Amino acid sequence: MLNKIIKRGHKKVPKSDPSDFVVAASGNRSSGSVSTSNVVVNHASRGAGAGAGFGMMNNSTQQQTMMSAAVPAPGTIEALPMLKDVPMAERQSFFFRKLQVCCYQFDFNDTMKMVREKEIKRQTLAELVDCVQSNSLKISEINQEEMLKMISVNIFRCLPPASHENTGSENVEPEEEEQYLEASWPHLQLVYELLLRYIVSADTDTKVAKKFIDHSFVLKLLDSFESEDPREREYLKTILHRIYGKFMVHRPFIRKAINNIFYRFIYETERHSGIGELLEILGSIINGFALPMKEEHKLFLVRALIPLHKPKPIAMYHQQLSYCIVQFVEKDYKLCDTVIRGLLKYWPVTNCQKEVLFLGELEEVLEATQAAEFQRCMVPLFRQVARCLNSPHFQVRRNFKAINCPIYLIPWLLI
Repeated sequence: MLNKIIKRGHKKVPKSDPSDFVVAASGNRSSGSVSTSNVVVNHASRGAGAGAGFGMMNNSTQQQTMMSAAVPAPGTIEALPMLKDVPMAERQSFFFRKLQVCCYQFDFNDTMKMVREKEIKRQTLAELVDCVQSNSLKISEINQEEMLKMISVNIFRCLPPASHENTGSENVEPEEEEQYLEASWPHLQLVYELLLRYIVSADTDTKVAKKFIDHSFVLKLLDSFESEDPREREYLKTILHRIYGKFMVHRPFIRKAINNIFYRFIYETERHSGIGELLEILGSIINGFALPMKEEHKLFLVRALIPLHKPKPIAMYHQQLSYCIVQFVEKDYKLCDTVIRGLLKYWPVTNCQKEVLFLGELEEVLEATQAAEFQRCMVPLFRQVARCLNSPHFQVRRNFKAINCPIYLIPWLLI
């Protein structure tokens, strides 16, 4: 019995699988490199990853060497040859390597630090933009996924604290805050341009692209609208609008997500840098609504757009809001009563500048109002008119008298 126990203790250790060793070794190789593994884009149908695509190559050793060489270690970024100078058979692999170079992040607060490496990344990004825009290379699906991962690494970042958070002065008006400009804009602009060119390209297959530009990606884009840099918000506005136009499957989700941003702004924070840009997108969306209008869209008007008249910093986005409201009224004149009563509900009491804005919007709504709809809201409207005529603020009285009323309203005003 004792001999059996001793023999069991001397069992041979099973040989390790060579593939396990390769994976472990490759993991150790990249441990000091810049990697995108910590940035996850929730793709609809994600396979084995980028490595699987290159695993289809005949020589697996060459594939492993290329993958390890593609990810730059800190301080070792080298300029790669131009894609047009590379043989056609190798362009996909070099495109991948250039994407990995563009994943490297720099500190732009120190303008003298890593100047050469920053310029290499800028030139690489510019080349990628030109490649996508000119359609000189049909990008493989694997490289499309890697490109969206690289874009995510660069644009989805922790935004700096807002101006009022830095100073601690909550009472500062948003329009009076100093304008913040992103220090990394020379690189960030090219990344946004690359994303825009990819979305609008005729060669981009929406069935493939929607695997990477999914709901998670769209939500992160919407979160980026809180950036205080107006240049970044302008790009985000254009890109989101293009996504809405090209990816029909995302349209209900985008509208709902924008709704949620508005709700949080109205009822919780009253601070958001991108409300104006989001309303600009909605203006063109509303313009394309089919008739008869869906109940969902009417609820959006009542629950989101009209309550946007409540927050104090309305002056920052009132022009875009007014355009959206008028679009609804012009689409369906029966909504005039709802809109006018909504304006009266949120009519300012002590803020004269805000009251002037309301009067300008009321004028535009009345121009699209039919006589039957006007009679429904006539009594509360003229009560507010009387208060405006007796206002101690001269701008309120002057703006009301300057309103161009429709002809059918004149008899009511003379009563």
